[in-house]
Amino acid sequence: MDLKSKIREIEDFPKKGVSFKDITTLLKDGEVFKYLIEKLSDQLRNLDIDIIVAPEARGFLIGAPIAYNLGIGFVPIRKSGKLPAETINCEYELEYGTDLLEIHKDAIKPGQRVAILDDLLATGGTVLASAKLVERLGGEVVTINFIIGLDYLDRENVLKDYKTNTLIQYEE
Repeated sequence: MDLKSKIREIEDFPKKGVSFKDITTLLKDGEVFKYLIEKLSDQLRNLDIDIIVAPEARGFLIGAPIAYNLGIGFVPIRKSGKLPAETINCEYELEYGTDLLEIHKDAIKPGQRVAILDDLLATGGTVLASAKLVERLGGEVVTINFIIGLDYLDRENVLKDYKTNTLIQYEE
């Protein structure tokens, strides 16, 4: 199945010069969404993963069903102030400043093997912060997987210490 053909591209969104990759067109088609979840699950099936972690919000859309599919737990990583229990946080860079991501302090047990999932790998800042949170709690980041990778951005240096996988690549 050609997943790339199911993704809508919106030029100049959210700002001029950006070609936004809209996965809502992929998610709304039940057959395509099921295929996507199976493909991503297959990438993880033999890696002895204990738990799936995903940053909000689009990461939740794929992380939770993959965790369900694999019969393992799911941990959300949220923006600051959104989680109700005690958290740890990690600051990360945005194009226009910084932001904070948080995870519950009891979300990951030391030694747990973790897969991080998100929709799109662009600069890698959000998932790098997610990986640092997992590691601070004693988890081992086994892999970081995405639906989409933007090959034309210099992300290799940011995530050089991690195994990454993408299903769909955009070269320009």
